[in-house]
Amino acid sequence: MSIDYTQRIPNNVDLSSDRRLQRALENWQPRFLEWWKDMGPDGTLNFDVYLRTAISAEANGWANFGYVKMPDYRWGIFLAGQDPNRVIAYGDNKGKPVWQEVPGELRSTLRRLIVTQGDTEPASVEQQRLLGKTAPSLYDLRNVFQINCEEGRHLWAMVYLLHAYFGRDGREEAEMLLERHSGDPDKPRILGAFNEKTPDWLSFFMFTYFTDRDGKYQLASLAESGFDPLARSCRFMLIEEAHHMFVGESGVQRIVQRTCDLMKEHKTDDVRSLGAIDLPTIQKYLNFHFSVSLDLFGQEASTNAANYYTMGVKGRYLETRIEDDHVLTDSSFDMDTADAGRIVRKTVPALSALNERLRNDYIEDCARGLIRWNRVIEQAGIAFELRLPHRAFNRRIGAFNELNVSPEGKVMSEAEWKANEHKWLPTDEDRAYVTSLMGPAVVEPGKFANWIAPPQRGINNQPANFEYVRFN
Repeated sequence: MSIDYTQRIPNNVDLSSDRRLQRALENWQPRFLEWWKDMGPDGTLNFDVYLRTAISAEANGWANFGYVKMPDYRWGIFLAGQDPNRVIAYGDNKGKPVWQEVPGELRSTLRRLIVTQGDTEPASVEQQRLLGKTAPSLYDLRNVFQINCEEGRHLWAMVYLLHAYFGRDGREEAEMLLERHSGDPDKPRILGAFNEKTPDWLSFFMFTYFTDRDGKYQLASLAESGFDPLARSCRFMLIEEAHHMFVGESGVQRIVQRTCDLMKEHKTDDVRSLGAIDLPTIQKYLNFHFSVSLDLFGQEASTNAANYYTMGVKGRYLETRIEDDHVLTDSSFDMDTADAGRIVRKTVPALSALNERLRNDYIEDCARGLIRWNRVIEQAGIAFELRLPHRAFNRRIGAFNELNVSPEGKVMSEAEWKANEHKWLPTDEDRAYVTSLMGPAVVEPGKFANWIAPPQRGINNQPANFEYVRFN
């Protein structure tokens, strides 16, 4: 599955054998580059950035590191290897060969799934386009640029599927992916979390930890799809997504480390006076980004999710490792939901609870990062613990959207919520303070902003003072 970089659009799908498709994508390419120029990382056209570039679609040894100007980054179409014996693992089509073409009756369903996934990719770039101006180090600047480039390539993955398998409708949808913009009041992105601002690096690290982790679970579910080109696209995207989550987890951990170091050194909880981010504020940002990301999984009880599963277009996380009949028509699932203003436990048909099962997997995964963050706090001898809020906290979509629920899971009146909201979610004052720390980008190799600790190791085993970005 080596990738051919000699072509105008790098790919490992033998694009040159389909001249019509190749011409269509080459016609879309200048529009993408224009979008990147207008909506990508601001003011960075001439920077040489130490980026990794995929050279094969294999899980191991697939990346090459070197300096690249981002407008010259070779975005392309890369699918994981094809298994000729692969069959659909679940639903009514369980055991049948996977589809290499789109079944007519599933055309609109698959197109909607691909468009929704594709819409998140450029949205992330748009949300992060100004972060380079306040980067806390060259290491961090390089990381956000790497993520931006890979999100752009993930857009290419979905655009390829739309062009290759959905005809005129697909081409029109591909155009719309460049016409919607994050936070645009007239043409916003499809999902709410991708219209939120990412104005500072604490927000960025929380976004890449929590919201990109939602992306991991959505991609993993689509990687089980009976539509094989979609599954193969998502399997490759998951390789790149792992780095995005690492940036988030390690970024938050480095902020926590610096805060704890200052608290110990100066024997104070008032680290704001020292130009750092206090632990309660980190908890508030955690609460916000976790709750917003939970909404991305959709309704707790979902007919759409049941239909996707039954049809064979979207499976569960690691579907083939689950020990059940993979049909679920006679299975049940226990979950929390709302009933008459209370949070109650109900047993529901497993097919209708697929979103909630995926959300459970996600929450368990999120909790693992908090263990590592809290270990830093514990080792510093500080009596504080970062916690995930209750799944019903601050929800806007699903069964809990009309309830006012504390981080501990207590249902309360609207008046109680408003009286306590400032304790749980970032206030305007909190956001203004964090923004005030985001000074001009730290661009001297090996130097870091006061509010964040250096990483434990560099990219590709480079030294701490490596010149990750060269300004020309």
